[in-house]
Amino acid sequence: MARIEELDNIATLGDQMETDEGPIVLINLFTVDANDEKALLSAWAHDANFMKSQPGYISTQLHKGIANSSTFVNYAVWQDVKSFRDAFTNPEFQRRIADYPESAVTRPHLLRKLSVDNHCVA
Repeated sequence: MARIEELDNIATLGDQMETDEGPIVLINLFTVDANDEKALLSAWAHDANFMKSQPGYISTQLHKGIANSSTFVNYAVWQDVKSFRDAFTNPEFQRRIADYPESAVTRPHLLRKLSVDNHCVA
């Protein structure tokens, strides 16, 4: 099972899931021992298939660090916090967390697109 750590100790994932915003982006930073990468990818693919069937899901991508890095970033777009919260707290998803290798550490955080003066910041 992956260990979950906060990416931001000021605004925890729990704090964020109590808000009512949307659309949002989940950034999930994973680190894992190199010998557990296949297990991480398998567990992530299994989770991604589950999330794709959930209301409010829009898209997801997984990126891997270069130069033999064991760091991965999941970028997932959701309609709103409520949709993400409902999927994340779903008992089926919670059971799937046990499929991640012991060496995996995950740091999920929710974000919103930032705009200044009604213009997107690039």
